[in-house]
Amino acid sequence: MAGNWDSSYEQGGQSDDSYHFERLHLEPIYDAFICPLTKQVMRDPVTLENGQTFEREAIEKWFKESGRKLVCPLTLRELRSTELNPSIALRNTIEEWNARNEAAQIDMARRSLSLSSPENDIILALKFVQDLCLKSRSNKHVIRNAELIPMIVDVLKSSSRRVRCKALETIRIVVEDDSDNKEIMAEGDTVRTVVKFLSHEQSKEREEAVSLLYELSKSEKLCDKIGSVNGAILILVGMASSNSENVLTVEKADRTLDNLAQCENNVRQMAECGRLQPLLNLLLEGSPEIKLSMASLLGELVLNNDVKVFVARTAGFSLINLMKSNDTQLREAALKALNQISSDDVSAKVLIEADILPPLVKDLFTVGTKQLPMRLKEVAATILANVVNSGHDFDSIVVGPDDQTIVSEEIVHNLLHLISNTGPAIGCKLLQVLVGLTSSPSTVYSVVSAIKSSGALISFVQFVEAPQRDLRLASIKLLQNLSPHMGQELADCLRGASGQLGSLIRVISENVGITEEQAAAVGLLADLPERDAGLTRQMLDEGAFELFISRITRIRQGETRGSRFMTPYLEGLVKVLSRITFALSEGSGAARALCREHNLAALFIDLLQANGLDNVQMVSAMAIENLSQESKNLTKLPEFPAPGFCASIFPCMSKPPIITGLCKVHRGTCSLRETFCILEGQAVDKLVALLDHTKENVVEASLAALCTLLDDGVDIDQGVQVLLDAEGVKPILDVLLEKRTDSLRRRAVWAVERLLRNDEIAYEVSGDPNVSTALVDSFQHGDYRTRQIAERALKHVDKIPNFSGIFANM
Repeated sequence: MAGNWDSSYEQGGQSDDSYHFERLHLEPIYDAFICPLTKQVMRDPVTLENGQTFEREAIEKWFKESGRKLVCPLTLRELRSTELNPSIALRNTIEEWNARNEAAQIDMARRSLSLSSPENDIILALKFVQDLCLKSRSNKHVIRNAELIPMIVDVLKSSSRRVRCKALETIRIVVEDDSDNKEIMAEGDTVRTVVKFLSHEQSKEREEAVSLLYELSKSEKLCDKIGSVNGAILILVGMASSNSENVLTVEKADRTLDNLAQCENNVRQMAECGRLQPLLNLLLEGSPEIKLSMASLLGELVLNNDVKVFVARTAGFSLINLMKSNDTQLREAALKALNQISSDDVSAKVLIEADILPPLVKDLFTVGTKQLPMRLKEVAATILANVVNSGHDFDSIVVGPDDQTIVSEEIVHNLLHLISNTGPAIGCKLLQVLVGLTSSPSTVYSVVSAIKSSGALISFVQFVEAPQRDLRLASIKLLQNLSPHMGQELADCLRGASGQLGSLIRVISENVGITEEQAAAVGLLADLPERDAGLTRQMLDEGAFELFISRITRIRQGETRGSRFMTPYLEGLVKVLSRITFALSEGSGAARALCREHNLAALFIDLLQANGLDNVQMVSAMAIENLSQESKNLTKLPEFPAPGFCASIFPCMSKPPIITGLCKVHRGTCSLRETFCILEGQAVDKLVALLDHTKENVVEASLAALCTLLDDGVDIDQGVQVLLDAEGVKPILDVLLEKRTDSLRRRAVWAVERLLRNDEIAYEVSGDPNVSTALVDSFQHGDYRTRQIAERALKHVDKIPNFSGIFANM
């Protein structure tokens, strides 16, 4: 019977003749081949006692149906038994007919599986191949022997998406559970072609491609082949972690990657793409050789912080055990991997909990035949620096015999010894360890004590001149951490002719933007005792203040590009510069000359407006206080001519000359540049504004600067009037009422007492119970000096009779 492909092969119900594959001279289907029940060609024909033939499965089902008599379904006549006799001859005839038909159909499929064939013919041929393989597993070798597999692969190049999808599906069915057919897929560029479909825009092609790769990945040989295709594993990892792909596609991609993990090279690629679980599995369960390979790879990878934490939790303990191995290669690989994952604070804390510190410390301190090579000691020192700088509490973690901790004196002394007796690379890392330990309030005092007992401070100061930037930075950061606790010792070391102070100044003044090293160096100088006159004098001689003024000016004018170290750098510069104002009270002519030459009063007044930089505002206010304290000594008082003879006899005949332009507070000729007068610099309004600041130290510094207008040696009445004009009285009273800190309360009580010497202010305040209550509270609970001042203030508002004073008049 000649005709078309069976209609079951047609796709989409197409009726156009061009969508049909013409069959030529196929043998007809004989009626004897057809089961009367199924109307299909029989596979296992059996005969009843009456001679009628049926498909075995169909007639057995007929008999099993309940309520039926034993009758022939064709004749409907009753049967005596259900005995089924195999029709062997007919079955053989059908099988021979099927074989001849399938051979003809395969031959037609060969002719249809060509890029030049019509689309529907190709699809019908592919559907035939699928049905043939699904009909019997043994038919897959028929397809292989007919050499159809390469032809199916070839139509993957079709311009038709339908053809490509059907071809991918057909290949999957052909190779499923057939290792020989999979072997054919390993030939040539077939796998590469399939992989390309993973990046296609059409999701259907991607789904079919990943399903096929999953099937192929069951073959170890093909695992290696798939992994060798550039980008294959990267794409699969992306698909497996995608939130936009079909759920089944994601699952297939994930299972494909699991299969590909049979090959070590694939595991490496997956790790590089961020899929680390296969690597970690081998690291935990593999042979020593595999563990070495995986640990080595882990040490080479660049990991993000989340992955570092995952690795630390999964394999940290195993890596620490490898680090304890007697095998140098294993120890090296483990150390390098631990170095990689310890660089994140969270993962470092995980390693601490896995007890990494004792073996690390042991590796660093061990000498003799069992000691680590110096290159590995550097890695161990780096890990220790990473771990210690994670912010963990180390004062309770035992790392040595006799319950020694990392901050025990002997351990710190050993670290100091190593720093002095190893090269700059290890020394730098160990300095970073000390930086971490001195950054924590719980460990800094123990480290400071050990450094003092060892006399190592001078060595750290000498590192300031090291040519290696990392070593220099570590030493400067350590000295900065030590300066609040060893400020005077550090100032003594820096003073002199050794040159370290000059080195610090050069680092701070480098015209390279703003670096961490510069911020640390200026922070170190900023924390040194500000009243150390010798250090200030040496900084004057070194020209440091002029350099720092220039840097501050450039930053304020926007000429220096910003960085994350801009704020600490500017804060440090301003604080170091402010120390020149502390030298004024010592009568330093050089300090006074520098302040005048560079008009520092104007600079600090400008810095009061550095909003958001609390420390800059606080230090500037402190500097203004120091400068303003000098105004009463520097103001030029008017000179009056001596009275004439008549005036000396008859005073009524003499009138004092009238001199204009005098400062009403300082009673002389003032200027901002020459006498540092804050009235001339319009600083009062800015200082008053800062009394409303949220930070107590800024408020206290600003109040202290304003108090110089009320101090002994100036016209207090005029100072009060200046504050009235600037609307500064109420903010000062508010500071008293807020009771923020003891020191701020002491300062506010002093200022309020001076203000209350003004009768108008005293009258107004006497009616405010809140101010009275605050003064009474200070009178009752303040220190001795504050109670004295509070008593006088209460007398001003008639809350305490003048005769009831319990303190001696001051």
